[in-house]
Amino acid sequence: MWWLALICFTGFFYLLTQTAHKTTSTWWFAFGWFGAGISWVHVSIADFGGVPLIVSMLMMAILCGYLALFPALAIKLLQKSSAVRFWPLMLPLLWLFTEWLRSWLLTGFPWLSIGYSQLHSPLGGWLPIVGETGVSALLVMFTCAAALAIKQKNWSILTLVIAIPLVSGYVLNQVQWTSPNGTLFKTAMIQGNIKQELRWTPEQDRPTMQAYLQDTQQYWGHDLIVWPEAAIPKLEPLTGEYIALLDEAAANANSALITGIVNYNLENKQAFNSLITVGKKHSDDPDGHYRYFHNNRFDKHHLLPIGEFVPFESMLRHLAPIFDLPMSSFTRGDFQQRNLIANDVHIAPAICFEIAFPRQVRANLYEDTQIILTVSNDAWFGRSHGPAQHMEIAQVRAKEMGLPLIRSTNNGISGFVDHRGNITADIPQFERASISHNIALVDGTTPYRQFGDVWIWFITLTLAIAGFVAQKQNR
Repeated sequence: MWWLALICFTGFFYLLTQTAHKTTSTWWFAFGWFGAGISWVHVSIADFGGVPLIVSMLMMAILCGYLALFPALAIKLLQKSSAVRFWPLMLPLLWLFTEWLRSWLLTGFPWLSIGYSQLHSPLGGWLPIVGETGVSALLVMFTCAAALAIKQKNWSILTLVIAIPLVSGYVLNQVQWTSPNGTLFKTAMIQGNIKQELRWTPEQDRPTMQAYLQDTQQYWGHDLIVWPEAAIPKLEPLTGEYIALLDEAAANANSALITGIVNYNLENKQAFNSLITVGKKHSDDPDGHYRYFHNNRFDKHHLLPIGEFVPFESMLRHLAPIFDLPMSSFTRGDFQQRNLIANDVHIAPAICFEIAFPRQVRANLYEDTQIILTVSNDAWFGRSHGPAQHMEIAQVRAKEMGLPLIRSTNNGISGFVDHRGNITADIPQFERASISHNIALVDGTTPYRQFGDVWIWFITLTLAIAGFVAQKQNR
């Protein structure tokens, strides 16, 4: 329902011109936007955090109130910089700045940025050029201009404001920035559907590992087999025999297998949320078989606050069960890491909500990167809309970068996404299931993959300068 964001933001900007309390009104609008959009966080707090309902609601209110500060800041800065009639020129730059700020401040939480709503709209044609944050800025510009045109009853301007994004987006959607090169990469994905309350129960380790191994048997001989985040629920140093078995079986079948696992370094006491590759790496693999701490691995960089690390740990750890969850004391991996290599294919990984950070994903794309892989465990969020948003975020990354994408999760939504952001095959949620799919590898690149946010900063800065000059001339 991409059109809904356009209507809501046009209406919001129209109402904003009618009130003297613009910053406060924006904060309340954004509070509702985030309150509805990230309500899935409440599921993880209430169902698995072990806190009373009133405390859970309070924590959600604090989180939504914090996130609402960023749109409110954009409007506050706008009020200081321009008259209302120049809002459409000035606001995109300020919105881009505050969204950039939201993406890294306090480790960052760029979830529910409004550009994601436009994946299947005409504005989605801009994704491979300016990225999702850029599309957010463009959406703000067009809806703000539409609101002012409605206020002034200037129907010719309104028609123009509607036509420009529709036409430009349609034309850009016809451009094939990347295209299949004829190579198919035969891939299988296993979805274990392990209940969250059983994942870190020691007596469930062996049944879980056996279930994944059993479901994989039919896919030996595929180029790649993917298991989700922490599919192996036992620490890597304690799982050598099992991983050696996987490695040998995969290598004998000319397959590669990527799985999530927790690595705990017994020497320095550091824990990592990791992905490892076993089996066939290269056609002529000089490194031989799996060995502990081999370099064909990825350690999660963007850790989830509370879930994977606890801020002010010494004070908060013992206050409530939510601050003492299993596996909530990870060490951060490097921002930029080498790609995983599986059967000669170079794969850029992102674990869980790392896929929501386009600059991190882009930093891990190299000239020879052929596929994006994201793994997750969305069992934390039950039957909420969180997993659907997570998949849509992954689809946007695929379209921005012009690369096929694999999304493997414990209980869904798992699936394959092509280089244009379309889901080509998936597994239903809440089922123990598996799937086989031929991924079409591509040649070419997108402007966003090449230049990142350079173009949208240039566009919005140019618009802001034009608005500033126009404002000076009209005084």
